[in-house]
Amino acid sequence: MTTETSPTSPAASLAELEQRATTHRTRPAYGHDALISCDRLVRIFTTDGVEVQALQGLDLLVEEGELMALVGASGSGKSTLMNILAGLDEPTAGAAKVAGCDLLAMGAKERLRYRRDVVGFVWQQTARNLLPYLTAAQNVTLPMQLRGRNRTRDRTARADALLTMLEVAHCRDRRPHQMSGGEQQRTAIAVALANSPSVLLADEPTGELDSSTAEQIFEAFRTANEELGTTIVIVTHDQQVASEVRRTVAIRDGRTSSEVLRRTQVDATTGQESVVAREYATLDRAGRLQLPAEYTRTLGMEHRVMLELEQDHIGIWPDSERD
Repeated sequence: MTTETSPTSPAASLAELEQRATTHRTRPAYGHDALISCDRLVRIFTTDGVEVQALQGLDLLVEEGELMALVGASGSGKSTLMNILAGLDEPTAGAAKVAGCDLLAMGAKERLRYRRDVVGFVWQQTARNLLPYLTAAQNVTLPMQLRGRNRTRDRTARADALLTMLEVAHCRDRRPHQMSGGEQQRTAIAVALANSPSVLLADEPTGELDSSTAEQIFEAFRTANEELGTTIVIVTHDQQVASEVRRTVAIRDGRTSSEVLRRTQVDATTGQESVVAREYATLDRAGRLQLPAEYTRTLGMEHRVMLELEQDHIGIWPDSERD
């Protein structure tokens, strides 16, 4: 039995392939409209000839104006990611852009300007954020002075406005040892905001504080986000802080594994507002999906699973042919 082939079939197939290629070329680049874009980000550390992959193809998008949290166990890669976004470390491979700055292409001078103008950073250790021999106002004006673009009067006014907004104006003339831990961290946030950065990064900013003070620090971040429109990314183990943001991204084994999105819902009958949270697994650019460990343990999923495409979902089952 022979099958006839239409002479137009190869041409039609070629035209279809050309159309697909054209569509792919004209499609917007991944993360083109995001303020922070990490595309298959890799960071490998080598110690005594042993390679450790801290980031293993991580994908992350953060929109302008977001206030979000990054969570994960120790060694998951979240601090490595923060150091890369802060310009303190360089990725091994992949792509990372913040406010239009390509973090893999920057030289030493560009990286210095990036850390000074584009990002602000708040460390966990309160003493690390402030110079001990300067007052609160002097600590806030120092980044503006190093930038060299403002007059003294403007720098002073900016510092006073930030300290007032963050409710530490009474600490204006105090040195760090004369402040409480919470006052030091709120002053540190003012320092990080001094040059009006596009992004504020905070690594465990409430880690050394009690729960009541930690709540005050988070309110300071919220104020900065709402009043200045600054995009804020917080790394935290504090579930109270993580539950207060609209979006929490979990990192596991060097990749984003899940997200919790929160939205406000109004009861149609009572008119009362409530926050509804929903957790999603993260599907990365390579099509990889990290299933929750408790799910795989419960169903005995190991090594390989079976997949089946349905009309509106994908089914996943344990391997039925396992020994």
